[in-house]
Amino acid sequence: MKINLLVSAIVLSSAFLMSCATAQVATNLTPDKINAALDEAYNKFKDVKEGKNADYIKELATVDSKIFGIALVTTDGTVYTKGDVASMVSIQSVSKAFTMAQVIEEQGHQAVQDKIGVDATGLRFNSIIAVELQKGKEINPLVNPGAIAATSMVAGKDSAAIWASILNFQSQFAGRTLSLNMPVYISEAGDNLRNQAIAHLLYAYGRIYFDPVQATDMYTKQCAINVSAKDLAIMGSTLANGGVNPVTKRKVVSPETVMYTLPVMAEAGLYDDSGIWFYNTGLPAKSGVGGGIVAVCPGKFGIGVVSPPLDAAGNSVKAQMVIKYVVEKLGVNPFLIQPK
Repeated sequence: MKINLLVSAIVLSSAFLMSCATAQVATNLTPDKINAALDEAYNKFKDVKEGKNADYIKELATVDSKIFGIALVTTDGTVYTKGDVASMVSIQSVSKAFTMAQVIEEQGHQAVQDKIGVDATGLRFNSIIAVELQKGKEINPLVNPGAIAATSMVAGKDSAAIWASILNFQSQFAGRTLSLNMPVYISEAGDNLRNQAIAHLLYAYGRIYFDPVQATDMYTKQCAINVSAKDLAIMGSTLANGGVNPVTKRKVVSPETVMYTLPVMAEAGLYDDSGIWFYNTGLPAKSGVGGGIVAVCPGKFGIGVVSPPLDAAGNSVKAQMVIKYVVEKLGVNPFLIQPK
């Protein structure tokens, strides 16, 4: 399995380099075309009834399943929206990509590779077996064990300082002050025994870098941050723009941090269906069981979609359909290379 994972990592790295090389090629992304693509996608998929809200986190089962919002933000800061882009859902696993970026920015990309790992595990996102097989090594910041480890690596003198830093960092990506969804946090914190077990197993192997109980709690809070589709799009566009928020014009991370963040999103961003997603869109992305997906078109835009009903893999049904449609309609798959 390890050889196959290594081959996959090499292929994905090569693919990402190619996408970066083609990302700056001029495309005819006019406002009319973007608005038309969003309008068509919204109308095409608004009546889709597939999927259901996550219910293993009890509070998520009560979220309005009719929420459906699309936002696209270009790297010049232009914001395009369709549908409900005001309603908030908890960010959940989407947050993992931005905490990974924070750790890379603070400690360098090699620290993430050495202390967590960047290979796809080949197992479920919350797998304990993946930790045990590798003795805490070669996991991934976008699955639960690696994400808890990444949270434990964020700089801060105590848990309060680390949590404040994480919330501030995610807020910088979104371009506004984000807040904690307290009911979701309480719901998750009361039922996160598996994540606590993962954290303690990592601790046993010396692969968690703060108190495991507190690290799990901070990770749980991180997942309960409230975001809208517009927030997700701005967060994605900040990555698309080399780490500078195109709306606030504020530098959040370096271009090098983005360069090391996007490949991991490409290989592990949509749980067990990450390969299927990347095959069909060519875009690095991250989903969360709150119903949001953010995707990044390097050098062009970020797109965020919120719709709580999920498929069996834990990804928003409508969000996947919308982003795939918009990518095809605008012709922005980085691997769609027209011969000269």
